[in-house]
Amino acid sequence: MNATSIAQQVHLLGVQAKAASSLMAKASAAQKSLALRALAKLLRSHTAQLQVDNAKDIERAKAAGLEAAMVDRLKLTPQVLETCAQGCEQLANMPDIIGDIFGMKEQPSGIRVGQMRVPIGVFGMVFESRPNVTIEAASLAIKSGNACILRGGSEAIDSNKALAQLVQQSLAESGLPQYAVQLVQTTDREAVGHLIKLKEFVDVIIPRGGKGLIERITQEAKIPVIKHLDGNCHVYVDSACDIDMAVTIADNAKTQKYSPCNAAEGLLVARSEASVFLPRIGAIYAAKGVEMRCCPEAKKIVSTVSGARIQDATEQDWFAEYLAPIISIKVVGDVHEAIAHINHYSSHHTDAIISNNHSHIEQFVREVDSSSVMVNASTRFADGFEYGLGAEIGISTDKFHARGPVGIEGLTSLKYVVMGQGQIRN
Repeated sequence: MNATSIAQQVHLLGVQAKAASSLMAKASAAQKSLALRALAKLLRSHTAQLQVDNAKDIERAKAAGLEAAMVDRLKLTPQVLETCAQGCEQLANMPDIIGDIFGMKEQPSGIRVGQMRVPIGVFGMVFESRPNVTIEAASLAIKSGNACILRGGSEAIDSNKALAQLVQQSLAESGLPQYAVQLVQTTDREAVGHLIKLKEFVDVIIPRGGKGLIERITQEAKIPVIKHLDGNCHVYVDSACDIDMAVTIADNAKTQKYSPCNAAEGLLVARSEASVFLPRIGAIYAAKGVEMRCCPEAKKIVSTVSGARIQDATEQDWFAEYLAPIISIKVVGDVHEAIAHINHYSSHHTDAIISNNHSHIEQFVREVDSSSVMVNASTRFADGFEYGLGAEIGISTDKFHARGPVGIEGLTSLKYVVMGQGQIRN
């Protein structure tokens, strides 16, 4: 496909999405819920065929030498598909916030002023690896009354095409425009360049993938971007904590799954707890093959653990998002030092404190500048489904409009509504 035909194809997607967005904005709550439940049903009934399509992508990825973490992100297991189906049903059962008017207040003139929640219109999403994002994006678009144009990575093209076809089938069955969710069918990178400049049709771009992708889109887009660049998440083990709990959480945050952006990449330990805590978590990491990149103080303690894989941490390690069985470990003096480290080195995604000290918890929650702050819980909970949002379009580390897991509200805007009884301005 040449550059001209790619531009025409993307332009057509924009025209169709814009037309569909008008119909989606006025769709009833019942219609949208019907489409989401139909999609959940289709995901379950097509699980076997979806895995056949997914196997093509996985085989191609392995042959191309993709890293294990990237291959893992590609997998559409029955469990992944069931989670997608449950996410659709959770969204269907949630209240429809589109059209809600709130905050009505009477002014001295007698008019009443409030705000109405409305869809953004059309969002474009460019993402890599995880094909389940197709369902998350589509289901949120449906629930929020938006239209969307999706461009997945070339490594997941067969999976994404199969999933997008089911989405359009569920829309058609429910009396909604099938063009409300469209997938860019070409894997040519040129399509991304056209999509992120389609400002006459697309209202916001949401990139979800590696740092290179997000930096490119942020620099080249002619449309507002909702983004996060990295998932450098931390667990801080405080001076006053339940050590058993701290071990369990630090283990889960790192090893439950290595590839997600909410996996812990840094472990900070209060000096008073280091001699007790580090040998225990070090033994777990050693048994699971996790490499520990340590500050000198942490290295001295962890070196006593049999089979531990240890490296000296460099300055770059404190900034790193590994997405792999590697974690940086640093001993800190107190909660003040932990907060300073996190605010300097983290990507402002998700950071956790394990503590029984209320004032330390309060300070950590107030001062850590991240989109999600956890108290005595694993960073792995930073997820739209786990937050009860039904699904997420991504996790934003921006500070405007939407921050943290972006669910239905993050895909809406507000407009003022003014009620009067014949008032005129003097």
